[in-house]
Amino acid sequence: MRINELRLEGFRNYGDQRLIFDSDCNVIYGENAQGKTNLLEAIVYLSCGKSPRTHTDRELIGFERDYARLTGQIFSRERDFVTEITLQRIKRRQMTVNGVTAKNAAALSDVLHTVFFAPEDLFLIRDGAAARRQFMDLSLSQLRPRYAEALAEYNRLHGHKTRILRDSEEHPSLLDTLPDFNRRMCQVGAVLIHYRARFCRALAEHARQAHAECSGGREELSLIYQTVKTVKDPFADLAVISSALAAHQKEHYTAELASRTCLSGPHKDDIEVLVNGRNARQFSSQGQVRTAALALKLAEREIHKNTFGEYPVMLLDDVLSELDPRRQEYVLNRIAGGQIFITCCENDRLDALVGGKVFHIHGGEVVT
Repeated sequence: MRINELRLEGFRNYGDQRLIFDSDCNVIYGENAQGKTNLLEAIVYLSCGKSPRTHTDRELIGFERDYARLTGQIFSRERDFVTEITLQRIKRRQMTVNGVTAKNAAALSDVLHTVFFAPEDLFLIRDGAAARRQFMDLSLSQLRPRYAEALAEYNRLHGHKTRILRDSEEHPSLLDTLPDFNRRMCQVGAVLIHYRARFCRALAEHARQAHAECSGGREELSLIYQTVKTVKDPFADLAVISSALAAHQKEHYTAELASRTCLSGPHKDDIEVLVNGRNARQFSSQGQVRTAALALKLAEREIHKNTFGEYPVMLLDDVLSELDPRRQEYVLNRIAGGQIFITCCENDRLDALVGGKVFHIHGGEVVT
């Protein structure tokens, strides 16, 4: 799996830029705020219709531009694809794959898979639960089209329920619609839990091995998927999980009315990360936290490989400069075998270390 060519029009700080990539390694260097990360962001967006940096598509459109267009020529599953996405300020985005309209982001994920690793991910362990949920959501949205659809529906339902609770004091009749939203949230939430539990189980297996290798066998990493407390078995049938979610909703009904916020559901899920049996968020050193984060990202890559039979495109955004030489060497050794993109600063060029094709980005343009 690889992206052979990318064209950007009005995306972030890019005017009209066409790039042809190496099938193995691409080094992108330049000073800060020139567009290196924007380039990787565009590739991620082509793979899942989501940005790892913003929740609003309008922010992806360049200043004084009415639209942005991303076009990728992609080789996947022994076939050639052309994915095109047009973003507009006042209209819904338009997406096509080989000229056929893509109804949702799942059609994008059928073509291209990416694993994006940024410096802030090195603190994924110490961040709040929302960061680890986003990690699961971005990966699972590419792995399982049904998950992406369920997540989009759940987010819509959650938004509606939140507005109902917020406005119920002025408009008490809104509460009459709450049972329908609650029932559907339980059904769709059960789907999210179903996939998240299985993803975390596979993630734990691969991350444990990666962490042991990176730490020289001195440490053991383990993961625990945390969801609604009434869900005793996240691997149970969907009907059983849905019933457990309904029980949790019932317990929190009065509290939700009082707080006017949605307190029950998998939108509060988390992954507990343990190093040698202790909570890594509370007790691990900075080095241990970074090693654990590396292990999670490398494990994510292996899950994609095992699911689809080919490695996803690996995007490393200025990560290596944040690592000591031992961890740098470990990462570079582990990511061999698929297409990779690595960004770095002007004074930290990596082309001599990793080879491949080199792009110098300045002001949203390739200058060399």
